[in-house]
Amino acid sequence: MIYKLFSIALIFSFFGTSKSNIPSSFDYFPTSTTNKIIKHDFYALSYNEKYEQAEWVTYYLKSHDGTTNHFKRPRFMSDPKVSSESAHLDNYKKSGFDRGHLCAAADMRFSKEAFDDTFYTSNISPQKHSFNDGVWKRLEDKTRYWSQKYNGIYVVTGGVLQKDLKTIGQENVAVPNYFYKILFCNLNGTCKMVGFLVPHKKSDAALYTFVVSVDSIEKMTGIDFFPQLEDRIENNLEQKSDYKVWSFN
Repeated sequence: MIYKLFSIALIFSFFGTSKSNIPSSFDYFPTSTTNKIIKHDFYALSYNEKYEQAEWVTYYLKSHDGTTNHFKRPRFMSDPKVSSESAHLDNYKKSGFDRGHLCAAADMRFSKEAFDDTFYTSNISPQKHSFNDGVWKRLEDKTRYWSQKYNGIYVVTGGVLQKDLKTIGQENVAVPNYFYKILFCNLNGTCKMVGFLVPHKKSDAALYTFVVSVDSIEKMTGIDFFPQLEDRIENNLEQKSDYKVWSFN
């Protein structure tokens, strides 16, 4: 168990050692149901061609990454690293849905290169504006707050991709009914984890009401989000849905 904890700490230590926010070891990645893991400089994703979006996007949000640099937003473009090509931007035109970031552009304001890196269509999902600019934005803001409070956090996020979802565009980009965000931090050797499952609709509810166990998100998605963790630690953290160890003030 001590060795496994050391391994996790070592993996986290790779972040930020160069321009990249992706460590040289990729063992920490969640499992992929498609075996299409795409590694960008500042985040990584598992692309699901059937749904024309990522089943998960993951990155490490350092405590100083949520800066207030105001870069000009580039145009979204298809991801050149997706061999089957990610969804074309035209699918979103006149669809009534926002191009909702998974790895938030605001999380990557520490450099123009990192900011621009989030504008691939592999990193977006159709989101209702009232959701994208409402409860989802509140959760993104709180995530940045926690990254400062806990000296950096590991983020995994995406839509729950299931059968019979509504689609948009000629490529049938799926519109998830739920979005999830999972946060993990290791502060001074103390690990903690929290999972959020948010219905894709407008909501003014407090963020803690969306807290669920990570186990429940894994059952919905078929993804093992933390295969690198020692099983006893992983099971203990993923079974919990106690938001009180996180600061919601």
